[in-house]
Amino acid sequence: MVDRLNLDRLFVAILETGSFVAASERIGVSSGQASKMLSRLESELGVQLIQRTTRALSPTEIGQAYYERIKVILAQRDDLDASIRNISGTPSGRLRITAPMSFGNIQLMPALLAFADRYSSIRLDVSFSDHLADLVEDGFDLAVRIGRLSDSSLIARRLCDTRIVTVASPGYLAIHGVPTHPDELSRHACIIDTNFRTPNIWSFCNPTSRQPMSVPISGRIAFSNGEACMTAAERGLGIACLPSFIAGPGIYKGTLVTLLREAEPPALGVHALYPSARHLALKVRVLSDFLADHFKGKPEWDMH
Repeated sequence: MVDRLNLDRLFVAILETGSFVAASERIGVSSGQASKMLSRLESELGVQLIQRTTRALSPTEIGQAYYERIKVILAQRDDLDASIRNISGTPSGRLRITAPMSFGNIQLMPALLAFADRYSSIRLDVSFSDHLADLVEDGFDLAVRIGRLSDSSLIARRLCDTRIVTVASPGYLAIHGVPTHPDELSRHACIIDTNFRTPNIWSFCNPTSRQPMSVPISGRIAFSNGEACMTAAERGLGIACLPSFIAGPGIYKGTLVTLLREAEPPALGVHALYPSARHLALKVRVLSDFLADHFKGKPEWDMH
């Protein structure tokens, strides 16, 4: 039997996500079951909460009023649960995490596997995606983000830094020469990472003035994935601009050479983000502490 609490959570999820599919994924049921759960809640209350059309879902007037009250009650209950778990000292439950694809696969995965070994009562649900998820609306407990953080109500904990490095293979440089200034990149084939905010404009510090400078680049190869860009650079297809957590192994092995080191832009921060709450759930706190300890000091990918 589905209890009333889950019915209310589903209702809130439907309004916040705008669809049965997304809401069902958030609470862990099928979309068909989600529809039946909403019908049951409306039957128990004796009112229609949501107007359904083939194109959209929207709350009725009483549905909107119920949503405003019940989301506060659910938040208060979650706070109470978190405070009790913190007192008990036993982290447990489902922990939903989102992180960028490449950083997640290369650097975060080993940390999460070690975390899973230590905390056997926590169920990890991890999404590696370059889509910038909304923690509250998408139901995530913690996110790992790289770079500038937008103003929000989220708590940010800095884990480490990653450099942005310019690299190429020894073979490419032997044929095309080594650029000694960022402006010279316009004469080179560049491998474009379309995940960058400005894929065709790379950022540097002027080697002389140390002021920020932007350099337009071009190339015939573009990927929306840093690892793919690294592989193309290792094949000698051009110059790539990559986070050092991706390029580090290639630099260490000698398949990539670091260029324009004196013009590197400031390092980017890697942060753990989680929603603000009066009583932070113990499962989130222990993960945040674990990641901070795992990544403390100079990252291993910059040890060369």
